[in-house]
Amino acid sequence: MNASTPAPRESPELRALIDHRYADVMAACRAARIPVHDDAGVAERIRRTLVASDFAFDVFRRQPELLAPAGLERLRASADAATRGGLLDLPADEDRCMSILRRFRHAEAVRLVFRDVNGLDDIDETLASTSALYETLLTAALRWSENSLHARFGVPRDSAGVEQRMVVVGFGKLGGNELNFSSDIDLILAYASAGDTDGSRSLDNGEYFIREARQLVRLLAEPTVDGICARVDLRLRPFGNAGRLALPFAAMEQYYQREGRDWERYAWIKARPVAGDRTAGRELQDMLRPFVYRRYLDYTAFAGLREMKSLIDAEVARKDLAGNLKLGPGGIREIEFVVQLTQMIRGGRDPALRVRGLLPALRACEARGYIPAARAKLLRSAYLFLRRVENRLQMLRDAQTHDIPDDELSRERLALGLDYPSWDALAIELAAHRTAVSAEFAAVLVPEAGQTATAPVADIELWTAARDGSLSAATLEASGFTGAVDAAEQLTKLPQAAAVRSMSARSGERLERLMPQLIGAARASASPSASLLRMVRLVQAVARRSSYLALLDEQPNARRRVAGVFSDSAFLAERVIAQPLLLDDVLDPRIDQLPLKRADISAEIARTLGTLDERDAERELERLNEFRSSIAFRLGLAFNDGRADAPATARRLAGLAEAIVAAVLALATRELTAQHGRLPGEGGGFTVLGYGSLGGEELGFASDLDLVFVYDGRLANAMSDGARPVDGTRWFQRLAQRVMHWLSAQTHAGKLYDVDTRLRPDGSKGLLVASVDAFEAYQRDRAWTWEHQALLRARAVAGDVRLGGVLADIRRDILSTPRDSSRVIAEVSAMRRRWRAERDRSDAMRLDLKQGVGALIDIEFVLQGMVLAHAAEHPAILDTTSSSTLIDALRSVGLFTQPQADTLHVAHADLLQMGLACTLDLRSRIAQRTPALDAACAGVSQVARELGFDLEGVDATSSQAV
Repeated sequence: MNASTPAPRESPELRALIDHRYADVMAACRAARIPVHDDAGVAERIRRTLVASDFAFDVFRRQPELLAPAGLERLRASADAATRGGLLDLPADEDRCMSILRRFRHAEAVRLVFRDVNGLDDIDETLASTSALYETLLTAALRWSENSLHARFGVPRDSAGVEQRMVVVGFGKLGGNELNFSSDIDLILAYASAGDTDGSRSLDNGEYFIREARQLVRLLAEPTVDGICARVDLRLRPFGNAGRLALPFAAMEQYYQREGRDWERYAWIKARPVAGDRTAGRELQDMLRPFVYRRYLDYTAFAGLREMKSLIDAEVARKDLAGNLKLGPGGIREIEFVVQLTQMIRGGRDPALRVRGLLPALRACEARGYIPAARAKLLRSAYLFLRRVENRLQMLRDAQTHDIPDDELSRERLALGLDYPSWDALAIELAAHRTAVSAEFAAVLVPEAGQTATAPVADIELWTAARDGSLSAATLEASGFTGAVDAAEQLTKLPQAAAVRSMSARSGERLERLMPQLIGAARASASPSASLLRMVRLVQAVARRSSYLALLDEQPNARRRVAGVFSDSAFLAERVIAQPLLLDDVLDPRIDQLPLKRADISAEIARTLGTLDERDAERELERLNEFRSSIAFRLGLAFNDGRADAPATARRLAGLAEAIVAAVLALATRELTAQHGRLPGEGGGFTVLGYGSLGGEELGFASDLDLVFVYDGRLANAMSDGARPVDGTRWFQRLAQRVMHWLSAQTHAGKLYDVDTRLRPDGSKGLLVASVDAFEAYQRDRAWTWEHQALLRARAVAGDVRLGGVLADIRRDILSTPRDSSRVIAEVSAMRRRWRAERDRSDAMRLDLKQGVGALIDIEFVLQGMVLAHAAEHPAILDTTSSSTLIDALRSVGLFTQPQADTLHVAHADLLQMGLACTLDLRSRIAQRTPALDAACAGVSQVARELGFDLEGVDATSSQAV
């Protein structure tokens, strides 16, 4: 609220109270001889503060100097307590130290109230400033405690003599930098290493830090005539109240590995060092990250959250806390759960989610597409409202409360302080926000289905029969599964699988709930038996991975989606069975969040590799495989669902491959540089050329990569600058070998691509990597016409940008050489007829979509022949390597008529569509002939003949049924 906005009208009772209290404050100022000047609306601001806070009234009477000119400047100051904490000069006397700390806290807390109620801070700033205040108090109290104990026992050191300091880790809202006005502070105290103090009365570090912990808590939490400084809660530490007050890092790591529970994982999401040795604190966080964020998508987090929510609900019911702003239905905790659940599930894979604080985490979840924008907006609005109301509740009497007061006067003060005309108006908005939050929380938790939904009795009986070994194919067929012999056999074998028999009791219960649901989901799919057979294989593959079983158990949409995908696409089903991580992509198949441009994909790869705790080649290759599989899988889903056509899908798959090649080249360069050092010069001097479907941006789901490696020959004799130097020729040779090996290496997550380098100069007989001069000389002097056809689709896909430009110029120069068009067309035709004789698998009933008459290769040869024949007169047609854009380029220069271009466009798109569909169904690219397919191919053949090509030969009519 703007400071000049007038307060709503007060009741007579409230006005009398504020008048009386204002008079008391002024009397205290006069008694202390402190002048209060009513300039810039000071009186009105003091009155607004008194409306909102009894605590502020008490502090003004005790510390009237806060209303002196210097005090008012402090109250108005935008800088938080940390800027004034350095001025805290704590005396050696403990009682005086505690008094100064408490008076500092009271003064700074009143500043928070003053700025908040007068609209000088928004709720974000108030919560952050409150957190800063308590960090300042912790830092000062810890410094005093250290000095006190050092004087008695010396400085604690590890076995190497390095000084040890306590690490104070803040949790909850302190860790999230969003602390309530009167919240307790949740802390865990730790230290890095065992050892002893170096004083004359030596203590081992364990005992020393326990004494320091007790002293720290005493300074902050022990009541005195000035009250307390902070409520300190150490119950989050390992073993709770039964555990030691401070533990070394090794003991903490062991505890969380062996004993850590789900609620502790949730707690550590917000944890951060808030005092003491913050560098060591960050090391502790890194050490415990695998406990908090699991390597794979962790859908078991649902069960942990549900258990915590059940405990909270029981407490709410037992203590009648339904109206509690924090714990009650639609309260702050439910908003936190929605966001933290997303962090728990995905934070191990996506470091962008490893942020503390509700609002930053919500922004990250929304930005990454994990929480829809509409839900994020609703949760953000409700959170800010609830936190503002909660904070004002606590400011009223400096009480740690989350309950709305019962008396009318307190409710009026709360409403007016928040600029509502009445309590009823505030209550209406409060109820609306809580109702909305409850609905959103339910929407996230409702898909539990395992514990509340039951499968049809018939499906339960089918699974029971399979488990007992009595299920027959006839029984399964009678229930809607046609041709169910294999499905019945595999379903019966599943309970006897070693992975299933070794399941934990909890996973076994989950499987019992899940299998009847999967049977029902498969039956509802387009191909029930195929879907069920593949899902049984999936269950066996993930039997030891409870998180994936949890995903299918918790999410009915996931079951239906998996059943549908497994029914529609054998290829995608096999990918999921081989890499269950892709289940998340099945559940969330959007492509609007995918990086589809080369630069965006490269940035996402860099971000993905940045999530690794250790940057070694094996782990990075594995993560690259997972990334490539995820993007390609989502592209497959989009194509399979009709949300993306074949040309767009093929182009995106090529862009993905290009980015992966660039990432592998960067990784190989880094590793080679570590071994042998760098070669002189900028840019690297090495380029990877993509040929074929990669170069033509028409990659399929299972395509290999046609690559050619070229280096700057000027570096051939240069020596690298490492400890084991090699000359440039060997350096680039090893680089190319490493790129090839890593692209095709088998990892736990599969392999990236098969690589074919036979299009290099001299083919398989030539060197793996050629210099620019050797490449150019070969293309000019020894290359065959078909090699120049291949060169048409070549483009730089990774490496030195300058060198790539040089190679592009060489390509253009060679391909624009004047040629005898009739001879070119004759040679291209002859080569095509030869290829067809060797490779065409068409017959009277089926068409080879790639090699058949009028199919994709015919289109490519027509385009390549036209470019080679006419590039000298029309060099613009060399600007593209893609077939679809090349058709337009040839039409634009008059080499194709519009009908010819239209015929080729339609046939190319249809054939590409059918080819990708065959791949997704794990079929060879041979399709049953249809009138439409034969007509499209006949159109291509007609265009070829019109342009002078003879692609069919004398036997063509026998292989093209019309």
